[in-house]
Amino acid sequence: MEKLTQEKSRELLATTTTEAHLMQHALAVSAAMGAMAKHFGEDEAYWMAIGLLHDYDYEQHPDEHLKHTEAPLTAAGVDAEAVRAILAHGWPECTDVKPETNLEKSLFAVDELTGLISATAKMRPNGIADLEPKSVKKKFKDKHFAAKVDREIISQGAEMLGMELGELITICIDGMKPHAAELDLLGTEAS
Repeated sequence: MEKLTQEKSRELLATTTTEAHLMQHALAVSAAMGAMAKHFGEDEAYWMAIGLLHDYDYEQHPDEHLKHTEAPLTAAGVDAEAVRAILAHGWPECTDVKPETNLEKSLFAVDELTGLISATAKMRPNGIADLEPKSVKKKFKDKHFAAKVDREIISQGAEMLGMELGELITICIDGMKPHAAELDLLGTEAS
């Protein structure tokens, strides 16, 4: 079985996901995962493909997230490492697959974090272009800002990876910056 490719991820995601905000989230997580792979000296394209596909069943089954993922992805030929990483990002709320590898821990950590980074960037004139980690950390402390973002998971993910929160935020911002246009993070001046 071949490793998951971004092309295959896009094909599979297109069969389950139509909402623009979910596609943007998938792209943001994919970009952040590419940066995490680079940080760990791993396969960037592979980690990005997994990031892209991580919410495969979310639009169709928001209340049963990740319960409709393993069988269809395995049947579609997605490799076991990728499937396990996708399942692990929902630990412990949606699955009992605990993140163990850097790949799994990274997906667990960046899923919520990309939402916080995106929300912060959207408030700024230049979007993500000049976004500093300290601005995101400030918003991290403001529980009312992007209230749906689970800060506990972000902290837990950073801890699992043995990283300072600021380092994790920096890596994710750097990964997302080159994709600012498709992530709609060009800022308030651009619109």
